Amino acid sequence: MQYFIVMIDYGRRGREAVVDPEITRREVISRAASGEYKNISFVHEVVDRVVDDITDEILAEAALPEIAADGADLQASRLDHARDLRKHERTT
Repeated sequence: MQYFIVMIDYGRRGREAVVDPEITRREVISRAASGEYKNISFVHEVVDRVVDDITDEILAEAALPEIAADGADLQASRLDHARDLRKHERTT
């Protein structure tokens, strides 16, 4: 039998262990990525009475790729600047 234990830390309100034998690794990753599981203390995988700490693996897989905003921001800045120049042009 395989299942996952996700320990969520609520700070002053305490901690909660989410243990559901029906949940898959993919679902744990999905819930972590969506923010349903926030402030994860640890994730343990239990397989036939053997416990592995897979917290780092799950968090790494759940991390959303960072999108460089340089290109979009530069283009938006150029368009804003051009609009401002047109708006403040002197009409003669």
